[in-house]
Parts: sequence; C-alpha cells; structure tokens
Amino acid sequence: MSIVILSDIHSNLESFQAVLKDFSRERVDQVLCLGDVVGYAADPDHCIETLRGLTSHVVAGNHDWAVAGLADTSCFNPEARAAVEWTAGIITADHSAYLKGLPLTLCLPGMLLVHATPCQPESWDYIFSPDDAAMSFHHFDQQVCLTGHSHYPIAFAQDKEGTISVMWDSTFTLLESHRYLINVGSVGQPRDGDPRAAYGIYKPEDASFRLKRVPYDIKRAQEKIIAAGLPSFLAARLAAGR
Repeated sequence: MSIVILSDIHSNLESFQAVLKDFSRERVDQVLCLGDVVGYAADPDHCIETLRGLTSHVVAGNHDWAVAGLADTSCFNPEARAAVEWTAGIITADHSAYLKGLPLTLCLPGMLLVHATPCQPESWDYIFSPDDAAMSFHHFDQQVCLTGHSHYPIAFAQDKEGTISVMWDSTFTLLESHRYLINVGSVGQPRDGDPRAAYGIYKPEDASFRLKRVPYDIKRAQEKIIAAGLPSFLAARLAAGR
C-alpha cells in the first residue's frame, strides 16, 4: 500500500500538477492532504477542484480557514493577508464552503493528520526543534503524526525511553519501537532553500517513508501571481525556495 502525502499546495497549480504527474508513476492507494490548499498563488479554484477529485482525506490549514472566514488574519504578514483577501474574493461559494468544512485533525489507522500541531491545532504553532516535537508527542497516540505548516520537511522519532532524534535522511524506515512526527514540506511554496515541490510517500506495509522533490514551471507560476495583482514578493520567493 502506498500513501501519497501532500501539504501546503497554496494555490500553486504548476507545482501541484508536477507532483500529480510524478506520483502517477507510483501504485498509489491513498492520497492525504495536510492543509493550506489555498493562499499565496493564483489558482485556488483549480487546486481545490483537483484535490477534491483525488481525496476526501484533507485537514484544514490556517490559510484555508482564513479564506473561509474562520481564522483571524491579524497575525499574518501583509503579503499573506493580501493573498487571503484576494482568494476569498474570487473563489466559488462551493469552494469556500468546502474549506469551511475541513476538520482540524483526522485520525486514520496508525496515523494522525494535522496541519500544525496535535496540541491545540487551532493555534497554528510550528514544530521546528526536538523541544517542539517533545511537546507534540504527548498529544497523539498513533505511531505517526503527519504535519505541514512550516513548509520545511523534517521528521522526528521518539524511542520507548522518550528520547527524540531528528531524521535527516529523505528516505527512512519506521521502527516498530518508535513513534514519528513527519513534516512533508510544501508542494506550492517550499522554504528550505530547495525551490522544487515536496511531498511524501509512506508505505505502511514495509514501514518506509520517502520525501520526493519535483521540479516545476516556477516562471509560469510567478507570471500568474503577478498577473493576478498579488504581491510580487510571493512570486519572487518561489525561485529561492524561501
């Protein structure tokens, strides 16, 4: 069984389509999405429609809730706030209702899906360090918690004694004796210095995880952001992966 894990598509149709093409070469049994389908880029309706055709296993991100009017944008930076307001003004009523109905968490066999953290997911906190991970491990019972939000792919493992280690490899085997927090990075706006789209493939049967990176037409995504009248910074950052 192969499970594709997507997060932080952020209305970037070019990166989303490149990822779809990439995992079409795999035998995929299930697709999961960890939120922030919209925000930042110029194709929210198309990205929502495409995702709805792929899976019903989707949790809400802070941008999804902000566009749906459920989250306060006062803590958003000006560019993010502008993208939220633009997106809310152009998406269809049906898509707005879809975003509004997304849950904060989703439990599947052996897995918890959440956009930010399993502890108070509506606070939209980040997991960057082993100390952050230590707090989160107290708030889920499954072997694996899948997260997004930071746009930075990283994984943490906790052994039976509670010791936490960082998994730096892009491919690793999940040990039965350990529990895991896995962030799959971002499809639409990577921030780890690698501008390629990121997504994960998890195979429970052989307990393997693989982070994949996919090049896409960044120039086209940038042109569409500028043409939509969105802040130019949102276009520029795509090429830098920041």
